[in-house]
Amino acid sequence: MHIEATPPASSTPRFGEPASPSDKWGDGELVLVVDDFQDAREMYAEYLEYAGYRVATAANGADAVEKALSERPNAILMDLSMPLMDGYEATRILKADERTREIPVLALSGQVIGSAPVKNAEAAGCDDFAPRPCLPEDVEQRIRRLLRSRGKP
Repeated sequence: MHIEATPPASSTPRFGEPASPSDKWGDGELVLVVDDFQDAREMYAEYLEYAGYRVATAANGADAVEKALSERPNAILMDLSMPLMDGYEATRILKADERTREIPVLALSGQVIGSAPVKNAEAAGCDDFAPRPCLPEDVEQRIRRLLRSRGKP
C-alpha cells in the first residue's frame, strides 16, 4: 500500500506564509538581523529568507556596525538590548557614518513600559520600533514598508 503525502497544488499556505515562491515579498534585498539571542536571530533570519530576502546576522552592536560597513545591507533589524554594544549605540554610529546613514533601522525591544524606549530608539536614529514579542510576519511587513519608503518596490 502506498500513501501519497504531497499536498495538492491548490493547498492553502500556512498562516502568514506566501502562497508560493512567486508571492514572496522580498526581491533579494539584504537584511542584517542583529540580536544577541541566537534563537531570535535564526527565527527572523529564516522567515526573511523564506520571504525572499538575503540575510546576514550579527550577535551584538559591534558586529552589526562592522557587517553594515562591509556588506551594506538594504535594511537592519536591530535588537536594542545586547552585550558589548547595544542597539542604540550601534544605530548612532551607523547613522553618523555617511556610508550607512541611509540604511533603515527597525528597532526591536522587550522593554516597552512607557514611551522612553520608543523615544530613545528614535533619538538614536532608528526608523521604526517593534515591541517584543513580535511575529516574524510583522517584522517583514515593517521592513518592507521601510524599504518602500526608501524607494524600493
